[in-house]
Amino acid sequence: MKAITAKVEPVPKKPASRFWPKFLEQKYLYMMSVPFVLWAFVFNYLPLWGWTMAFQKYKPGKSFFEQKWVGLKYFKELFQDEQFFNALRNTLAMSIMGLLAGFIIPIIFAVLLNELRLMFLKRFVQTVSYLPHFVSWVVAAGIITKMLSTDNGAVNDLLMSLHLISEPIQFMAKGNMFWGIVTASDVWKETGWNTIIYLAAISGIGPELYEAARVDGASRLQQVRNITLPGIRTTIVILLIISIGHLISIGFEKQFLLGNNLVRDYSQTLDLYALNYGLGMGRFSFGTAINIFNSVVSVILLFVANGIFKKITKESII
Repeated sequence: MKAITAKVEPVPKKPASRFWPKFLEQKYLYMMSVPFVLWAFVFNYLPLWGWTMAFQKYKPGKSFFEQKWVGLKYFKELFQDEQFFNALRNTLAMSIMGLLAGFIIPIIFAVLLNELRLMFLKRFVQTVSYLPHFVSWVVAAGIITKMLSTDNGAVNDLLMSLHLISEPIQFMAKGNMFWGIVTASDVWKETGWNTIIYLAAISGIGPELYEAARVDGASRLQQVRNITLPGIRTTIVILLIISIGHLISIGFEKQFLLGNNLVRDYSQTLDLYALNYGLGMGRFSFGTAINIFNSVVSVILLFVANGIFKKITKESII
């Protein structure tokens, strides 16, 4: 009889960790990243400990264990305050207007700049367009207020010289115009700067695609529609997802500097609401609750937008 022998296969070895060899190989790059990691931890993650204030009746000068815990009291007050919903309305309105105008216009401007054949003119226009980005909002607000002034304001003088109006308009005193003024101001200040990333993406498109399109008789408009825009689609989608994530975190500088008591019902955003009711009135716990609401909604919007675009365009950041 033949002996039956069982074939024993060798147990596969677990692959050795490649982290430490890779770390030793690129140790200088890891060392260079340490300051940035520490910076992100100190200024972005460590302050999250302060969120506990929203669940306490916080009193300055007392230690953490001496504070009185009140649960969701300040969140209930927040959702029962009419000013909160007014600030939320203003924030969403200005955010959506800013997202539409501040996202579409830089793309159009980048495509138009890319179509310029005179390099001197292209560089001149690009330089002039992104210079306002380096002007602080304090100075920019002063310029905008002066241009819209009823006393020798450039806008009113132009409209009156064209006989479109018979008397100066008090732009800064009309609440129904405030959202448009803020949006237009933001577009003027940031369009040139936001265009840079789209120009960088366009420069990565192979010139042979344009040459082949010209050989086939494609017009410049057809080249833009079929080559330029599809070539920067990934950049557009990623920036749009990030912008949606910051939809309700638009800050307060523009609204604080351009606003006044006459347009208060239209100028107060959530960040300005937290500043006035949190720090201004010494209600630190209430102000922290507002900021937690902003952060949670921003994270939800980011994940929702990322999931939608991942299904529709197959592009995502997560």
